[in-house]
Amino acid sequence: MHTRKALMGELSDAFLILPGGYGTLEELFEVLAWQSLRLHEKPICLLNLSGFYDSLLTFLDYCVAQGVLKQRSRETLLVAHTVEEALAILSVEKA
Repeated sequence: MHTRKALMGELSDAFLILPGGYGTLEELFEVLAWQSLRLHEKPICLLNLSGFYDSLLTFLDYCVAQGVLKQRSRETLLVAHTVEEALAILSVEKA
């Protein structure tokens, strides 16, 4: 698993997170952790289709309010509500 994720991180230009379960969340937080450790500077975009990730985003905002997550770190997670918006965000970030 670690080898696959390391290869994914090495070959990726950006990370687009689709709605998913434990594995998706684990990979999301891993690439966010890598970014906070300055292991990469690639954009990370969460595709929040139909509000799927609203509760997670509220929780992350709560973490900022409680002082356990820096606002700067929270802002590295980009959010899109449509595929088109996600692709636009990632193409702008990549340029």
